Amino acid sequence: MTELADVAAVDLVPRYRSGDLSPVEVAEAVLARIEAREPELRAFYKHDPAAVRTAAKESEQRWRSGSPQGPLDGVPITLKENIATEGVPIPLGSAATELVPAVRDAPAAARIREAGAVLLGKTTMPDYGMLTSGLSSFHQTARNPWDTERTPGGSSAGAGAAGAAGYGPLHVGTDIGGSVRLPAAYCGLVGLKPSFGRVPVDPPYIGRVAGPMTKTVADTALLMSVLSQPDPRDHMSLPPSDIPWQSLDVDPTGVRIGLHLDAGVGLAVEPEIAAAVRAVADAFAAAGAVVEPLDPFVTREMLDGLDLFWRTRLWSDLVKFAPERRERVLPYILEWARAGAETNGVDVYRGFSQIDAMRASALRATERFDFVLSPTSPTQAFPAEWASPVNDPAKPFEHIGFTVPYNMSGQPAVSVNCGFTTEKQPIGLQISGRRFDDLGVLRMAAWYQRSQ
Repeated sequence: MTELADVAAVDLVPRYRSGDLSPVEVAEAVLARIEAREPELRAFYKHDPAAVRTAAKESEQRWRSGSPQGPLDGVPITLKENIATEGVPIPLGSAATELVPAVRDAPAAARIREAGAVLLGKTTMPDYGMLTSGLSSFHQTARNPWDTERTPGGSSAGAGAAGAAGYGPLHVGTDIGGSVRLPAAYCGLVGLKPSFGRVPVDPPYIGRVAGPMTKTVADTALLMSVLSQPDPRDHMSLPPSDIPWQSLDVDPTGVRIGLHLDAGVGLAVEPEIAAAVRAVADAFAAAGAVVEPLDPFVTREMLDGLDLFWRTRLWSDLVKFAPERRERVLPYILEWARAGAETNGVDVYRGFSQIDAMRASALRATERFDFVLSPTSPTQAFPAEWASPVNDPAKPFEHIGFTVPYNMSGQPAVSVNCGFTTEKQPIGLQISGRRFDDLGVLRMAAWYQRSQ
């Protein structure tokens, strides 16, 4: 029998409605799971069991009176620590951050509260969200539930660990280069990077999104129905759309799919990962999809230009700090960012221009396909103490060639588990789609998940 901590959100809500199950029972089961696993996983930044119990009791009373607050009433959820919640400081994973309480909820936090979800707490991230790792100068190192000697990925590190460990069914991360999808891949979860602007964020920024991390596509769809509600604070958000998020049935017959196994830059795909993705492509082909290879479309100039711009962007913030405060930043991140001090304006502009070059390249390369299948990461989860699969601040992004182009192009992309390596580590399959077709990528992911 499935333990209550592992029950999907789409199954909890009807059981609350029927009275078969109480949010209090579920909260206690999840709290017990957290108490058992958190000492080794270190997924949480803020966690208040008393507040969880109070919220669950209030939800129980609403369900008993037949007046649930919203579609997530009583469902446990976590938020990444950079998603502001009123009264809680936002360290951004760094010991150099001045801990000032947030004055109000960010859009994602506001929406989940309005929907009645039970907030379990805030999950950890590395310094400034610039690592695919749980390393942090502020938090203790987050670890992967599949193997605690390995990273859960990042920068939504704590969210990945919490999702895989069964800290309830719903988790929200953020993603600017792969920070939802990479931990989803390493932790065996579903992780959606929505179309740019689909989920309002505050503050908005080029390529940055917030998205669900769950065990099932159905739960991701349910959470998207809440997160995608409008918020005026995001001036880059898309117009509100009436999307039937939970309508996930699809027939792959005739669907045009690109198979993308070479990112064109960075690390080569491990053979086991490539084989797993090919097997998924074969399954779609057997169901009637038209599968064709997709050539690489990301170049070294694009990736290095983005790297240079991001280094300079962070250094422009760190240079304002007093030297003693700046030295509190994780040494890897500080060394990486310092390279931004040595650049000139022309080089920084050329680096920034690679965002548009990457966007145009991704859209041109994928325009003849409805969807593209690829690995989420070319590697399996690496040691927890490493900052990246290469662990070299001079080469920080050798593993994001499959994920980052869709941040820049704004296309939706979801990671879903498609098997395990011989070392028993999860393998992430990425399914990307046309701009704004978030529901399409979820339907394809749901079809694959149901076929297993």
